[in-house]
Amino acid sequence: MMRSVRGVSILLSLATATYITAEPTFYKDVLPILQQRCQECHRAGEIGPMPLVTYRDARPWAKAMREAVLRGRMPPWFADRCCGKFANDRTLTQAEIDTLAGWADAGALQGDAKDAPPPRVWPAQGNLASPDAVLAMPRAFAVPAKGAVEYQRFVIHTGFDGDRWVQAVEVRPGARAVVHHVVVYIRDPGETWVEGATKSDVLTVYAPGSAPEVWPEGMAKLIPKGADLVMELHYTPNGKAVSDQTRVAIKFAASAPHKRVLTLQMQPARLVIPPGEANAHFTVSGTLPNDALLLGFFPHMHLRGTAFEYDRIITEEGRADGRPDVMLRVSHYDFHWQMDYRLAQPIALPQGTRLSWTAWYDNSANNPSNPDPTAEVRWGEQSWEEMMVGFFYVAVDPAIDRQSFFVRE
Repeated sequence: MMRSVRGVSILLSLATATYITAEPTFYKDVLPILQQRCQECHRAGEIGPMPLVTYRDARPWAKAMREAVLRGRMPPWFADRCCGKFANDRTLTQAEIDTLAGWADAGALQGDAKDAPPPRVWPAQGNLASPDAVLAMPRAFAVPAKGAVEYQRFVIHTGFDGDRWVQAVEVRPGARAVVHHVVVYIRDPGETWVEGATKSDVLTVYAPGSAPEVWPEGMAKLIPKGADLVMELHYTPNGKAVSDQTRVAIKFAASAPHKRVLTLQMQPARLVIPPGEANAHFTVSGTLPNDALLLGFFPHMHLRGTAFEYDRIITEEGRADGRPDVMLRVSHYDFHWQMDYRLAQPIALPQGTRLSWTAWYDNSANNPSNPDPTAEVRWGEQSWEEMMVGFFYVAVDPAIDRQSFFVRE
């Protein structure tokens, strides 16, 4: 009998040991997920409110991380699962969610440092490694502690001695806390405008949460020889006066591409949201003037924006009723974390394709972000006003620029 009891005791000990070693540990199980999924934003100098690089960094946030991943709040990703597949989808796998939640439930064990993967090497600034050029605003801008700041625009002389095809680009805010968004336009040689760039191509758009724009091999944006960049900045003072000198980092394509990337947009001519309206929506549509390959989307609204949808209207045989085919649905738009959505497989859009964008707004007291539910809201540049801009990216023949793309035969 003693031998049997002793045998059972040994088995229980082995089972307990197996259970203990199966608990997730930081170095073996959690750190690889943080490196691949979180540190892009959660490291010094980036947008994440705290770094998640070391065990000491992550341990106090274990329970908060558990709640964030179980509720789908982190990593941020707002595309509805109903529609479209995206190359930059940040959604965690179920195994990754289970690991992070299990780590917190088990007491956030540290584990053995020998199990840690090699540290991930990040660029000294931003997330675009080894840029070929980094161009800065010609002077710093003093952002006041409070009050509205009109859009600021700065001309950046590139000094390029020839055409440059851009494979990747990233805006690097100098004072991230007060830089709400940045649009970098390409001003063609000989032009002198600073405002009103409706006919010019956009090099890149930045908003909180943006990642570098990286185009597929064989596709790139063109900065012609002698062109300048015009950087348009929206500053939002936060109670502390600071100085900002934002930069744009650029990586050139190794060779001339077979497709040129253009940033296009559709927006309504008029936008008025009544006071207290909880479900206002606006639709803008148009037909594509020429063939294009659709690469992705970037929806932009302000504090009352709640949802955004990109549709193409199918009129081919079998779908002659003109019903919308949803390419992207952002069901929970977040003004504080805006991002683009890059299609896993580009969509061919023949000339004449009808496109339709719809945006929804909540101007009621139930919207916690609403600056004033008693106000009628109209189009405007400031955050307490509203916008509806449906940016989208297309690839076309390299000889076609933005202006010639809109010339209809």
